[in-house]
Amino acid sequence: MIQRIQTIWIFLAVLAAVFLFIAGQDVVISDSLPVLDIACVILVLVGLLSVFSYKNRKRQILLNNISIIINVLLVGVLIYWLLKLSGGMQIPEKGIEPIFPLIAIVCLFVANIYIKKDERLVKSVDRLR
Repeated sequence: MIQRIQTIWIFLAVLAAVFLFIAGQDVVISDSLPVLDIACVILVLVGLLSVFSYKNRKRQILLNNISIIINVLLVGVLIYWLLKLSGGMQIPEKGIEPIFPLIAIVCLFVANIYIKKDERLVKSVDRLR
C-alpha cells in the first residue's frame, strides 16, 4: 500500500536527493566524472523502486539500506570537497550540500523502523491464524 507512513519517509529521502542534485550543480569533485550527479540519480531510482516494492518488505529494507550506504559515502565525498574548497564569497552557500544526504539517512532509518513494525504486525496476525 502506497499510503503507508514509511512511504512518506522514503519520498522525503528521494526529495533530499533531488534537492542535492539541484544544490550541487556547482560541486566539482572530479573533472572527468560527475560523481554527485550519478549518485543522485541512483538514489532517486533506488528510492522510487523501494516505494513501489511495498509488497516485499524485505526488499524494501534492503533497498533502503543500500540508499543509506550510498548517502553515507556521499556525505564523506561532500565533506572532503568542502575541506578542499577554498574560502571566499564565490560560493555563499558553502556547507549546505552535506545536509541533504544526512536528512535522507534519517528519513530512511525512520522508514526502516516503520517497515519492521509492519513486518512484525503481519507475522503476529499470521500466528493467530
